[in-house]
Amino acid sequence: MNIRLSDHFTYPRLMRFVLPSITMMIVTSVYSIVDGFFVSNFVGKSAFAAVNLIMPFLMALGAFGFMIGTGGSALVARKLGEGNEKEASRYFSMLVYVTAVVGIVLSAAGFIFLRPIAAALGANDVILDECVVYGRILLASNTAFMLQNAFQSFLVAAERPKLGLAVSVIAGLLNIVLDFLLVYVFPMGLTGAAVATAVSQIIGAIIPLVYFLTQKSAVLRLVRAPFDGKVLLKSCANGSSEMLTNISTSFVGMLYNFQLMKLAGENGVAAYGVIMYVNFIFMAFYFGFSVGSSPLISYHYGAENHQELRGLFRKSLVVIGAAAMAMTLLAELLAQPLSGLFVGYDAELFAMTCTAFRLYSLSFLIAGFNIFGSAFFTALNNGVLSAAISVLRTLVFQIAAILILPILFGTNGIWIAITVAEGLTLAVTAALLIVKRKQYRYM
Repeated sequence: MNIRLSDHFTYPRLMRFVLPSITMMIVTSVYSIVDGFFVSNFVGKSAFAAVNLIMPFLMALGAFGFMIGTGGSALVARKLGEGNEKEASRYFSMLVYVTAVVGIVLSAAGFIFLRPIAAALGANDVILDECVVYGRILLASNTAFMLQNAFQSFLVAAERPKLGLAVSVIAGLLNIVLDFLLVYVFPMGLTGAAVATAVSQIIGAIIPLVYFLTQKSAVLRLVRAPFDGKVLLKSCANGSSEMLTNISTSFVGMLYNFQLMKLAGENGVAAYGVIMYVNFIFMAFYFGFSVGSSPLISYHYGAENHQELRGLFRKSLVVIGAAAMAMTLLAELLAQPLSGLFVGYDAELFAMTCTAFRLYSLSFLIAGFNIFGSAFFTALNNGVLSAAISVLRTLVFQIAAILILPILFGTNGIWIAITVAEGLTLAVTAALLIVKRKQYRYM
């Protein structure tokens, strides 16, 4: 039975609704990890370091799609809650068209300036050319990547989260098969890995695009829509936290790599790359839950159903807390086998990665509450508070920790920086949730 946004949500119903979004995020993370696995094991450590060095920049360019998807879907879902489906479709369509145009512009600029950017990020003569080759191929599919990110949120608002999951599974399996063929069977090296990812991103955008163009019975449809600056500005402001999260994460990733190149060389960058690949999977639950539950929160906020809103808030905190304890324990237990999967061929790098992973994974106990808190305020159409949490979590506190802690603890200071930053952010998130409880009536 199809679950609608207007339903009453028990724990089972809530998990059934958000499960496709969670699975979608995990699947997306898994096929990103497959890239790293094939590059590290079949192309080499230097190529693996090159991918990890340039990837934060590529992710930063794709952040606009996350912003439009999360901020726009909250606005669209609120309109659906108010019973205005036609206006919701116009908002949705205009935002998709803007995303495509911005994607083309950013991709062209990135393609032109990629070499000096890679050099500025710390790429030495050994990996500079590999950074450029990999990055330019992915820039060719960057617009599709941005649309894919936006469609993930809009499919949830359109009450089709299972389609979003199917798209992610199809794109993910295609990437895995192409990685195997283009890196292992036909050894095209880093070029093969980049082509595999680019093709999967294009397919991931085309399928939902066709759905929204052809399904006349869909809650949301792509229609003719005039440009509306106020709607775009509202969506950008509302989703700014998600864009800031991605840009800040990318910037901080560059800072991590810069510090690690100085303290530990290519091994440090490679170890951080392994942690980031595995981190994608563990964070995918939190992001997937937040993406999946946000339209529910926006809908019931728009419908002024405060009792259901309070229930969703309480249930969400319980789910996040249980997941936090389970994932932290799992990460500590799997530190060795997961590290060995990527860098087991190098004893020194393997030892460094194991230590780094165990320290870094302590952050999983805290991060989910901050991710949900930011997404919760986005869903309530309060982009300012959402952005404040994101900026503090992914930028301000992390930069301070990355710069200060290595002075005190050496390389280990870099690995614990994330946990310190998450802890400080949690204090802010909790304070904001308490202060705003009467305004939005979720407590």
